[in-house]
Amino acid sequence: MNDLSYMDRNLAEIRTRMEEAKRRRKDSFPDTDVTLLAAIKYTDAEHVNYLHRVLGVHDVGENRVQQLLERWDQLDREGLRIHFIGKLQSNKVKYIIDKVCMIHSLDSPSLAKEIERQAAKRGVIMDVLAEINSGKEENKSGLDPGEVEAFCKSLADYPHIRLRGFMTMAPKCEKKEDYRKYFRETYEQCLDIWTKKLYNIDRPIISMGMSESFEPAIEEGSTVVRVGRALFAEPTAAKEE
Repeated sequence: MNDLSYMDRNLAEIRTRMEEAKRRRKDSFPDTDVTLLAAIKYTDAEHVNYLHRVLGVHDVGENRVQQLLERWDQLDREGLRIHFIGKLQSNKVKYIIDKVCMIHSLDSPSLAKEIERQAAKRGVIMDVLAEINSGKEENKSGLDPGEVEAFCKSLADYPHIRLRGFMTMAPKCEKKEDYRKYFRETYEQCLDIWTKKLYNIDRPIISMGMSESFEPAIEEGSTVVRVGRALFAEPTAAKEE
């Protein structure tokens, strides 16, 4: 086995930064826990298993269906919660419907329809997040902010889909502070939809922030941060998230 102790240090630093960011947050649910979701796109099963079994990070996010299938049997899956966080094509839903605990990237009526169909076949209810294109970028997936409310309401027609909240990928910014306005706008919209119009009982999951932006995301109300590069980067080399 390779020496993966550098991940211990990376995780400790990330946890400290998350806690400091939590103390700075001023949202409607200041006591809400923030989940660290390990983005595992650029790592392997050995690292994932170490993270899960040794370091106690049990939530991981897959970006690619094929990659999930290829390493499925190599993962120590007992107690591991696998989320799908990448762009999902409708014709690949059937391959992951029984393997993931949540789909973070629901962004179209056609995808919702297929998730419902495949979940019904399996007899499961799939937790989902509605993905919002907060920067309205043409080259990115996600719902236009103006479409989110109506889309969320439409999901009531699907008994095998359970909307748990929202996800966004902010535009790439030069400085951490530049991310803040996108996270704040998304948080306020999500809270408005959830607490005033649709779901006024449970708190929503709001997934915002990655390696370069998780601190302002937490400060602006994120309840899930997707961290890959900062977690898995070895001291001598860093990979793109």
